[in-house]
Amino acid sequence: MTTSTVTATLRLGTRGSELARTQSQAVADAITAATGAPVELVPIVTEGDRSPAAIAQLGGTGVFVAAIRRALLEGTVDLAVHSYKDLPTAAEPGLTIAAVPRREDPRDALVARDGLTLGELPPGSKVGTGAPRRVAQLRALGLGLDVVPIRGNVDTRMGRVRGVGEPGDLDAVVLARAGLTRLGRLGAITETLDPLQVLPAPAQGALAVECRTGDARTRELIGRLEDASARACVAAERSTLAALEAGCSAPVAAYAEVAEGEHGPELFLRASVTAIDGSDAVRGSVSGPLADAAALGRALADELLDRGAAELMAVRS
Repeated sequence: MTTSTVTATLRLGTRGSELARTQSQAVADAITAATGAPVELVPIVTEGDRSPAAIAQLGGTGVFVAAIRRALLEGTVDLAVHSYKDLPTAAEPGLTIAAVPRREDPRDALVARDGLTLGELPPGSKVGTGAPRRVAQLRALGLGLDVVPIRGNVDTRMGRVRGVGEPGDLDAVVLARAGLTRLGRLGAITETLDPLQVLPAPAQGALAVECRTGDARTRELIGRLEDASARACVAAERSTLAALEAGCSAPVAAYAEVAEGEHGPELFLRASVTAIDGSDAVRGSVSGPLADAAALGRALADELLDRGAAELMAVRS
């Protein structure tokens, strides 16, 4: 691709965590490589960063993005990079997702003491995670694990595992493999969890690059990072989440993949809703053209609702 002569610096708003800065820098570097436009990172502190409370107590979806979106709308920054799963499903007036870059592996990963896999952890083992979806699915496996809620960045969480961060108070933690990949921590993984066991969160592993709707120049520059398959998968997964009227604090999982079908590329979507105590779950799947991604997600959500998903989301631990 021909490098443009654009030289005005783009201001990229980002959270201050190591993972957020790493993700944002990767996007900044990609924009510069594709367009020639320099990009500077602008750290922004969000409500989710300030509070030690659980995400669900803070109001769930949006606590990590509201301050950044406010800065975008006010013109303090020109673009932002979000972990797509952190975004509310409703569109933000005045802003647009100008690109969904190539997605990292969306599966969950286990970091456990002594190199153990999930099935090798003895009953009663303490496993930490910050996601109700993971809590519900881990409990549903019936392994007798003591699943406990945790907060903190990737290294803080891994540091609580005995033998990884001495002395440690946990036997294992479950994290997004994508974050470990971006931080260069793949060596800490003792098992990448099969989606048949633990289905990922909607949009896990995907990034959303956002800017003001009316900023045509920035939209064009960002748009060069677009990955059509990643966009379609995320659209399907998030439309399932939206149709279930659930957010990131709900025990909803969805995972879409693109595979070659009889008439070209086809999207295959799986989703589940699991009671937080692990007592029951509903699962389903659907497939169809990439162009129908959002409709496929809604159709699958309707099926899950018909089979009792709303009642399962209402179960309390």
